[in-house]
Amino acid sequence: MSLSITSSVSSRSAARGLVPLCAAVGAYLFYLSAGEILLRDSDTMWQIRVGQWILEHGAMPTSDVFSFTRFGEPWISSSWLSQVVYALVYGGDWAGPVILSSMAIGATVAIFLHLLSPYFDPARAILIAALALLLSTIHFFARPHVLALPVLLAFIGGLLAAADRRTSPSWWLLPLMTLWANLHGGFVLGLALIGPIGLEAVWNAEPGRRRQLVVRWGLFGLAALAASCLTPYGWTSLLGATKILSLGKLLTLIGEWKPADFSKPSFFEATLLGLIGLICYRRLTLSVPRILLLLGLIWMALSHVRNIEVFAFIAPLVLAKPIAEQWGTASATAARFGETRAFPVVTILAAIAMVIGAWVTTAMFVAQHQFKFLPMFSPVAAVDVLQQHKAQRVFSTAPFGGYMVSRDMKVFIDGRAELYGEQFVLDYYDALDARDVGQLLGLLDKYRIDATLLSSDSPAGNALDHLKGWKRLYKDDIAVIHVRSDETKVGAAPAAERSN
Repeated sequence: MSLSITSSVSSRSAARGLVPLCAAVGAYLFYLSAGEILLRDSDTMWQIRVGQWILEHGAMPTSDVFSFTRFGEPWISSSWLSQVVYALVYGGDWAGPVILSSMAIGATVAIFLHLLSPYFDPARAILIAALALLLSTIHFFARPHVLALPVLLAFIGGLLAAADRRTSPSWWLLPLMTLWANLHGGFVLGLALIGPIGLEAVWNAEPGRRRQLVVRWGLFGLAALAASCLTPYGWTSLLGATKILSLGKLLTLIGEWKPADFSKPSFFEATLLGLIGLICYRRLTLSVPRILLLLGLIWMALSHVRNIEVFAFIAPLVLAKPIAEQWGTASATAARFGETRAFPVVTILAAIAMVIGAWVTTAMFVAQHQFKFLPMFSPVAAVDVLQQHKAQRVFSTAPFGGYMVSRDMKVFIDGRAELYGEQFVLDYYDALDARDVGQLLGLLDKYRIDATLLSSDSPAGNALDHLKGWKRLYKDDIAVIHVRSDETKVGAAPAAERSN
């Protein structure tokens, strides 16, 4: 009888130990199979081109080389490592970036479940992870922030775990900060949360230990700040990462930086209201620092929709310990943790089998499926026409800019809003709207534009159909091209300048 009981406990232990890996593999395969949802943002294209430029030149960019409107002006890439990694896996098709991004999402799920495991049983933890994925998928693209997401979660989760234990953070988190600072500019969030999370640790500590904890968290914060400067750009990485936050009114016009819109029903709205209702109904009590953390995460998500994923993965970690202690799940999970180390051999073998199975599945799927970028961001035929026409200074939409950069064309604008600045991009939006035709023509003359590449339904494109001095050269379902009807009259740029 004792042998059968031991075997049963060991089997349950092995199964529970595999829950994060099983969920990670499942998430990976899901996003791999639906890979096109990761290819919905043309910024992916210029991100890869930046990585290719770094590999080709063996140096970091310090000024713009991809546009003719900002050519030579100071610009640094705070996501250089992600861009290089994407460039390395990009083999002329999109399978590599899709696989890499899907792996990052799977790793995020595994880390998330591992961090939740002390407080929730596997079923509840998986449900919370599924909700987090549903909230975040709107911002899952093959871009640097997805590669940085598991690092973000591991670092902030490590801070919260230390606060839950009422201790100082592990110094092993510092290499994560350095990695994060090279992967994506979002590392400033990790630095900003050290203080509030440290306050939670100090708040709940015994009075005699508070001064010691303040010193240790303070030293860790300084060390994390120093670790974040271990990039090719040094401390200027901090300035580059925060520059986009100074764009003012412009942030309300850029899709992922817009505030949350509750004028129509959304899953985020339902989740937020459900969370508030559940906390009130079950009378969950939070410490003042946790309340401030939760309110801060909600404010971030309401201010910019790109922060919804941060709310989705970090808010559950903020609430996990109070829920476990006050709603009676702490004792059950503690008992479960006593079992999890019982049978590591089975766990390791099963993990190896799952990884091999996922790899084989990937190879078979990629061999039969060609990943494609959304056509609306890839005006292939139109760019072919522009290159045949030898157009040099092309006024185009920002979404087309990524594809044009990938075709080695100097662009008017792309997704690097922090490079172009608030007023330039606002003028660009006004020109696209074509509400003031004189303003549109003024911008085209100011930058000596010799051709335009606009979406086929663009108001500016419709206006150019009827403006003297311009003629339509090409149009399809994706894009329309206009060129000057007499390019000799409105000073086309000299050949030497065009080469820039």
